[in-house]
Amino acid sequence: MKYISTRGNTAHKAFSEVLLMGLAPDGGLMLPERYPHIDAATLQKWRGLSYAELAFEIISLFATDIPAEDLRDIVSRTYTEATFGTQAITPVRTLSDGLKIQALSNGPTLAFKDMAMQFLGNAFEYVLNKEGKTLNILGATSGDTGSAAEYALRGKKGINVFMLSPEGKMSAFQRAQMYSLQDANIHNIAVEGMFDDCQDIVKAVQNDAAFKEQYHIGTVNSINWGRIVAQVVYYFAGYFNATQNNGETVSFCVPSGNFGNVCAGHIAKQMGLPIGRLIVATNENDVLDEFFKTGRYRPRNASQTHVTSSPSMDISKASNFERFVFDLMERDAGEIETLWAEVGAGKGFDLHFALDKVRQKYGFVSGKSTHADRLATIKQVYEQDGELIDPHTADGVKVARQVRENGEIIVCLETALAAKFEDTIREAVDDVAVPRPAALAGLENLPQRVQTAPNNAEAVKSIIRETLA
Repeated sequence: MKYISTRGNTAHKAFSEVLLMGLAPDGGLMLPERYPHIDAATLQKWRGLSYAELAFEIISLFATDIPAEDLRDIVSRTYTEATFGTQAITPVRTLSDGLKIQALSNGPTLAFKDMAMQFLGNAFEYVLNKEGKTLNILGATSGDTGSAAEYALRGKKGINVFMLSPEGKMSAFQRAQMYSLQDANIHNIAVEGMFDDCQDIVKAVQNDAAFKEQYHIGTVNSINWGRIVAQVVYYFAGYFNATQNNGETVSFCVPSGNFGNVCAGHIAKQMGLPIGRLIVATNENDVLDEFFKTGRYRPRNASQTHVTSSPSMDISKASNFERFVFDLMERDAGEIETLWAEVGAGKGFDLHFALDKVRQKYGFVSGKSTHADRLATIKQVYEQDGELIDPHTADGVKVARQVRENGEIIVCLETALAAKFEDTIREAVDDVAVPRPAALAGLENLPQRVQTAPNNAEAVKSIIRETLA
């Protein structure tokens, strides 16, 4: 399996190369030159596998340059009951109204990002050790990616992590998870701006070829293909757990910010998993909802991006959206260059003529949730089912209920545990005790280590230079 760039000007690469590179040298995102197709016999064989066995079967189709025994060791060390708290890894439960929720937040940072990041940490260490290389990760987080990356990479040999976050825009729990880490290879940088500013800085540094090469810069953001391929696995696992046989069709509802999570669902559908619809749920930052309803993609700047109670979705430039549009445009790299030049100029683009294809071939629909919707949904689920869901998952449940069709099986992807957002939970449900794992008791009271930086790529480069000097 070789990998190509959405911009078309990067030589074909192997999985291990793509794993370490982040953005392609031409500014595009890497994708496999084709998606493997899973036939009915293979799907049936996979139904009875453990999560680690399933992960090996799927990832091995994409990571063909890693010997099978080595890849099996990586995934078997990654997806364990000790790490994820359950043998099923991503169990599916059913609410009283029939809506299903796939638990993706049982990892060490209580967010779905652990599902891919734990794999990425082990895969990075394997490749770097084999090739005798070092890697300096530069990432951006709106809340959950950062802590998941840092917990997966803390103490890893040959790896430093520089994580950008928007100053003051995350929950106290999210900040504490990241900033309380004292590992020497973890470096937190709070940027004076929004998440999109952090993401723009990461891309600017990635596009500085000389700096990137000199300082061995990689990324763990969802532009990294290794994260996307690991996320494909839980769509197959969720399908198997939500159905009795492979003749059934399932739709997935995905709370969306950077489009990486639902992009993995798109790939699973293209591989042949019987997915009916991919339901994109946004919060007040509804750029993606606007696209799937009108065909117009109009990214906003930081000043136009709302600060909401589902902060991990406070994103107005969805990086992984380029991967889907590449497929939508029949993998025409020249067309992608043209469209993203318009994005870069602040104009966006209009693909209303392709909406039928978006919906009929690819199965995408969307909906929007507000703060009031989140509170009402959290309260309703608590009163009807006796469980607490986090605000992002609430966005998904609200939209799923809004668009559900008769007889449709919908699995909502849980994005985090309620413990990460106690203030919002208590606003929704009076005097409720929000449970958290014992190991995280008093997290907010631990000493924190973070430095503040202006919204400027050069300032971040200076920090990296000084740290690595």
